[in-house]
Amino acid sequence: MTTVAEQIVTALADLGVRTVWGVVGDALNPVTDAIRREERIEWIGTRHEEAAAFAAGAQAQLTGTLGVCMGTVGPGSLHLLNGLYDAKKSHAPVLAVCGQVPLAELGADYFQEVDNDLVFRDVAAFRQTVTSPSQMPRLLEQAVQAAYATPGVSVLTLPGDIGSQDVAKHSAVHITRVPARPAPDEGEIDRAARVLEDAGKVTMLVGIGARASRSSVLALAGRLAAPMVLTLKAKDGLEHDNPFQIGQSGLIGNPATRQAFESADALLMIGTDFPYPQWLPAGTPTVQIDTRADHIGRRTPVDVGIVGDAGLSADALLERLHAKDDQSHLNHAVSAYQDWQKNQQRLTEPDFDHSLLGRVRAVFDNTEDKIRPEALAAMIDRHAADDAVFTTDTGMSTVWLARFVTMRGTRRLLGSFNLGSMANALPQALGAAATERQRPVIAFCGDGGLTMLLGELLTAVAYELPIKIVVFDNGRLGMVKLEQEQGGLPEFGTELANPDLAAVAAAVGIPGARVTDPGDLEAAVRTALAAPGPYLLDVVTNPEEIALPPKTSVDQAWGFAIAKAKEEIVSRGMK
Repeated sequence: MTTVAEQIVTALADLGVRTVWGVVGDALNPVTDAIRREERIEWIGTRHEEAAAFAAGAQAQLTGTLGVCMGTVGPGSLHLLNGLYDAKKSHAPVLAVCGQVPLAELGADYFQEVDNDLVFRDVAAFRQTVTSPSQMPRLLEQAVQAAYATPGVSVLTLPGDIGSQDVAKHSAVHITRVPARPAPDEGEIDRAARVLEDAGKVTMLVGIGARASRSSVLALAGRLAAPMVLTLKAKDGLEHDNPFQIGQSGLIGNPATRQAFESADALLMIGTDFPYPQWLPAGTPTVQIDTRADHIGRRTPVDVGIVGDAGLSADALLERLHAKDDQSHLNHAVSAYQDWQKNQQRLTEPDFDHSLLGRVRAVFDNTEDKIRPEALAAMIDRHAADDAVFTTDTGMSTVWLARFVTMRGTRRLLGSFNLGSMANALPQALGAAATERQRPVIAFCGDGGLTMLLGELLTAVAYELPIKIVVFDNGRLGMVKLEQEQGGLPEFGTELANPDLAAVAAAVGIPGARVTDPGDLEAAVRTALAAPGPYLLDVVTNPEEIALPPKTSVDQAWGFAIAKAKEEIVSRGMK
């Protein structure tokens, strides 16, 4: 015989799970004890269950295999929610094993009792409570299958007195994984080909769903002479050595993408559920390709919707399309993008603020001559390994990564790009580092995000996870500041009373450095990236940096000017 807990742990190990994340406690004791005795699985105890869920989700996104996290009764399980929502919205297969009060106390408002099946209803594709050992391994099989099939989150709840009960030892767990590559409908392919053939100028918007079909998608762009706007998630795998890509759209975008959208005669969307319809062209004939039918047309009206694999659909279109002779649309977009990049790169030069242009600009956006965040991001890009994994907090650190870090080589990128949570970069970096400990992992952390889950520095120390934590320390919730100013409001409630974060890291056992002088930046970055274990680089950056989106309305610009005037009045003590 074997116990329910032992069966779960053995099955997870057989499935290839090598780490389980969480915080130990009461109802989980039988499970964590089984992990202690299972040599193939490492338990990583985080300081907060939210971090456990983020780490498990990061592993699932990097590997495509099941990530596993655990939370015990009541509050322990509730703390998983934010990280699980991120996994759901990132389509990452994650299993959460949650504790529950003893079976006899269910429904009695027992100490810490929470109805997990109800609480996790929105976030989990599968959620069930084990009420009898006879339900095993069937419920575990259903949970894992659902996580892979969605892909997304499954929650299996285990009452405290169930985990130690016996089940038949030979009750094997069977999981079937069949990667789906749905073939497109030939009629829809024909309709799409006619739309694209008739269009003089085509612009493509390509997302992470096309990552595995890179060669076919690039061939299609070449056939159509189409500039390719990449979603942020699509930088990973589709940015490097891509002569058609012109960067991102939206708040992190650039003028070239706006021009490419607005001047197009047709828009081709592949593998993306880009969630900002206000940035897409209005009234432009649109073809959308996605494996999920519910994604078709939900962001912008489409003329042809193709439900199918990105690569199979692109190959089918290639068989029907003639090469466009006129390359001017593509050339204009690429040239505009390259010009914008050159202008942006000026901000990364160490002596920029001492040049004539820099001195003029600094009067408005760097009055204290602090390190520009663009320079920090570009320096990391220059010296980071070509196989590095980058994680980034939601907010301004993502803006700087999107604009100045290239996903060359086999680099990977993780962030809370669909949920938009704070504090994701550090725990996702932990998950990435535990997946492959010899691979460089670099977390782009905002000071607000880092300090929200600051306790996870202790997790990096305890489990010797060699992450490099780069803090864009501007003493602000920078994206909120920008939002307020674009709305014509003076900055309020965004200032952070930060300590010396390098000193905090040193106090918990992580070496680091604090950088305040632009002239010290390159040496500090080199030292950080070369450190053998975890390292924290606290860079005091300019909080006044302006990062306006590529399509700024008159109202936004006027609001920004008004906000700056109000801030100046307040700073001088005038009422």
